[in-house]
Amino acid sequence: MKLLLLYPPLAKNCEPPPGIGRLAGFLRANRVQCTSLDCNRTALHYLLGLGSGQSDTWSRRADKHLADNIAALQQPKQPEYLKHLDLYGNLDRYKRAVNDINRVLSGVGRRYGASLSLSNYQDQFSPLQSDDLLATAESCQNNLFYPHFRDSLFPLIGEEQPEYIGISLTYLSQAVPSFVLIGAIRAEFPGIKIILGGGLVTSWMRGHSWSNPFSELVDHCIAGPGEQPLLELLTGSGEQGRAAAPQYDCTEYLAPGFILPYAASSGCYWNKCLFCPETAEENPYRPVPTEQVLSDIQTLLQRHPTRLIHFLDNAISPALMRGLIANPPGVPWYGFARVSQQLADVNFCRELRKSGCVMLKLGLESGDQEVLDRMEKGIALNMVAKVLQALQAADIHTYIYLLFGTPAEDREAAIRTLEFTARHHGEITFLNLAIFNLPLGGPESAGLVTKEFYQGDLSLYADFVHPRGWSRQKVRQFLDREFKTHPAIAPILRRDPPFFTSNHAPLFHPACK
Repeated sequence: MKLLLLYPPLAKNCEPPPGIGRLAGFLRANRVQCTSLDCNRTALHYLLGLGSGQSDTWSRRADKHLADNIAALQQPKQPEYLKHLDLYGNLDRYKRAVNDINRVLSGVGRRYGASLSLSNYQDQFSPLQSDDLLATAESCQNNLFYPHFRDSLFPLIGEEQPEYIGISLTYLSQAVPSFVLIGAIRAEFPGIKIILGGGLVTSWMRGHSWSNPFSELVDHCIAGPGEQPLLELLTGSGEQGRAAAPQYDCTEYLAPGFILPYAASSGCYWNKCLFCPETAEENPYRPVPTEQVLSDIQTLLQRHPTRLIHFLDNAISPALMRGLIANPPGVPWYGFARVSQQLADVNFCRELRKSGCVMLKLGLESGDQEVLDRMEKGIALNMVAKVLQALQAADIHTYIYLLFGTPAEDREAAIRTLEFTARHHGEITFLNLAIFNLPLGGPESAGLVTKEFYQGDLSLYADFVHPRGWSRQKVRQFLDREFKTHPAIAPILRRDPPFFTSNHAPLFHPACK
C-alpha cells in the first residue's frame, strides 16, 4: 500500500508539521511506502506570489519588499549590504517585515472574500458546521486554494499513485481548506481512499455527541496518535510497529534556520486541571522513554542542521529535563513546562540553561491562589515567584499564559492577577492572555447554566452564565482598559512577535543568534 500524507493550509509556517513527520518516520520504519507534503508551506508561497492586488501605499510597499522581507526572516546572518535586515536583533524591524508579509496575504484574501493572515483563514463557511464543510467540498473550485492544489498537488498524486491519502487536520483555521482539499481529491481521484486525523479531528471524535457527518467523503477517521492505527489499516496486520524518529521532508520555513519539532509525550502528566481540553477529552498520558527521546534527537540533528528544538509536549517531564541536562543536544531548545519545585531551584535552572534551554512556556493561568486551587492547577503562587526568579537568574526567557473568566474568578481575583503580573514584570519576557472557553462535556460544566457559544454541530465549547457575574464582556473590558494598559505590563505585551507569537519568541534570545 502507498500512502500520501498531507498537511493542509492554514497554520503558522515556521517549522515542519510534526504530525505527518512522526507518521512518516514510523510508517517507513515499518516498511510502508509513504510520501509527505506540507501543503501549508507550498500554499503560502503560492499565495504570496499572487501579490496583494491593492493600490494603497502600505500594500505597494509590502509587495515591493516581499522577497527581502522573506529572506530576512530566513537568514540570521545577513551579508553586509543587508545588515539593516537583521530582524531578530531588532523587534521593530521584525514587526515591520512580518506585518508587510501579512499585508500581501491579506490583500489576496480580500480578492476572494476571505480573511487571510500568516496564522489564520476564514471565509463564509463555518469550520464548526459540518454542513458548511460538506458545502466547501462540493464547491471546492471556487476557493482560493483550489488552483494551487490543482497545479501543484494533482501532478504529485498522479505520479505517486497512492491508494490512500492521509490529511492531518489540527487547527480550526485548517478545517475549511482541508475540505477544499478533500473535495478536490474526491472529484479528480475518486478511487483514492481518504483518511482524516489530527488534533482537531481527535477533539471532534472524543466529543460527547460525535456522529461522523463526513462518511460519504472520508473513508476513515482516526482519533489520537495515528501511528499504530494507520499501520494496521494499511498492512492488515495487528502487530505492534517498531518506534522510529520522525522524518521531515522539508526544512525551509519562515524562520532563520530549521526549527525541529519533537513530541516526547502525548497527553499531560498532570492531567487534573478542570479547564483543560486534555481532561475533558480524557486523553491518556503516553511518554516516550527518555533514552529514546535523546536518541531520536541526535538522529534528527545528524540529518538536519538545526537552529532550535521545539518540544511539543503539554509539559516537558522532569525526567526529560534531567536527561537533557545529562546529555545536552548541542542546540538551543524550548517548550512548555509545569511550575515545579525543580524549577524553583536556581542551580537546576542554570544546568537547564547549559543544556540549551532558552525559553519555557508556563501555564500560570491566574495570580489568585483560590482560583488556582479551584482549577486544581496544583501550584502555589509563592513557588511561581521563586520559579520566575530562578529562570531569570539562569537567563531562561519565560512565556507566561494567563486565563481570565474561569468560573472561580471574579473581578477582585483578576485584579490580583494583574498585581502579581506587575510585581514580576521584570521576570516575565512574554505574555499570552486568553478568555476562558468552557469545554463541552468537561468537569467544570457541572453545576453551571450553559448555553450555545458557537453555533454548529462541531463546536467544542459552550457559553455559560458566570456564577460570579464575571461575564466575557466584563473580562474583555478589564483586559483592554486596565490589564493591557498597565505601565508595567504593556511593554511585555509589545514584545510578543505578531502572528508567530511563541513560535518565534525564543529566536530573540541571544543564544539563538
